[in-house]
Amino acid sequence: MKNKSTSGFRKTTSWRIGVLLILILLAAAGVIFSLVSGAVKVSLMGIIHVFTGSEQGSIREIIWNVRLPRTLLAGLIGINLSLAGALLQGVMRNSMADPHIIGVSSGAGFFGIAMLVMFPAYAYLMTPAAFLGALGAALFIYTLAWKNGASPGRIILAGVAVSAFFSSGTSGLLVFYSEQVNGALLFLVGGLSAKSWPHLQILLPYSIIGTLFALMTTQRMNILMLGDSDAKGLGLHVERTRLLVTAIAALLAASAVSVVGLLAFVGMIVPHTARLLIGNDYRILLPVTALLGIAVLTIFDTLARIIFAPVELPVGIMMGAVGAPFFLYLLRKRGMQE
Repeated sequence: MKNKSTSGFRKTTSWRIGVLLILILLAAAGVIFSLVSGAVKVSLMGIIHVFTGSEQGSIREIIWNVRLPRTLLAGLIGINLSLAGALLQGVMRNSMADPHIIGVSSGAGFFGIAMLVMFPAYAYLMTPAAFLGALGAALFIYTLAWKNGASPGRIILAGVAVSAFFSSGTSGLLVFYSEQVNGALLFLVGGLSAKSWPHLQILLPYSIIGTLFALMTTQRMNILMLGDSDAKGLGLHVERTRLLVTAIAALLAASAVSVVGLLAFVGMIVPHTARLLIGNDYRILLPVTALLGIAVLTIFDTLARIIFAPVELPVGIMMGAVGAPFFLYLLRKRGMQE
C-alpha cells in the first residue's frame, strides 16, 4: 500500500464531504432496506408507524423484536470489522491485511468455539474469551515476526501461519466434540440468524470502547503511514504503536466474532474501498470506513435473507463469495505493480 495522502487523484475537502454525505445516505438506505425486507413485506410508512407508536399489531412485533435488533447488530458488526481492518492495513501498510486473514479473528474464533463446545454453561463469557484469544494471537504473531523489530511483511507471514494453526485447533475441537457441530456451524461461517436484543447489548459496549480508542489513534496512524524511519524521526514509538493499534483491532474484531462468528473479508473489502475513495488520512478514513461498513453488512445480510427465501443464507457465505474474488484482484494488482 503506497504511502501517499491520496490514491490516484487529489482528494479535495469538497470531494471528501461529498463522499461522506453519500455514504451516510447509503448507510441509511441499507438500514431501511433491512427493515422493510423479509418474508413479510413492510412499507416505509409502516416502519414510520411502528416508531411513532401508531402501529401495535404483528407488524410492530416483527420490526421491533426481529428486524430492528438484527439490523442494528449488522451495523455494529460492520463498524467493528471494518475499523479493525482499517487499523491493521495501516499498521502493516498492506491493503490485503484483514483480521481473518492474519490470524486475529482465527484466535478469537478458536477461543469462542472452545467456550461454546467445552463450557456451554459459560457461553456468556464468549466475548471476553474471544478477546483474549485475539490478543493472544496478536502477541503470538508479534513474537514470531520479531527480529530487531516487527516489519509489516513478517507480521503478515506470521499471521497467515497463526491463522492456519488456530483453524486447525478449531477443526480438532469439532472432531472431539462432534455432537456440537450443528451448533458451531453457523459460528464458523458467520451469520446473524436469530440474533436479537441480548446480542446487541453484549456487543454495544465493546463497539463503543473500541471505536473511541480507534478514533484516538488517527494522528499516530497518519504518522505511521509515512514509514518507520520518518515516524521515528517525528518521535513516534513505532513498535509500541503497532502493538497498541493491533490490540484495539483485536478488541473490535473479537467482539464481533464472539457474537456472529467468523465473518471473513469485511475487514479487507470495506477499508480498502474507503481508502480508494478518500485517501489515507485516518481522520476521515475511519468515519468513512465505519459508514461503508454499516451499508455493506446491512445490505448483504438482507440479500442473504431474501435471495433464497424461505431458506436463509448466512451472510458469511455471501461475503466469502464476494471477498475471495476481491482478494485475488488485490493480489493480482500488487503483483502487476511489483
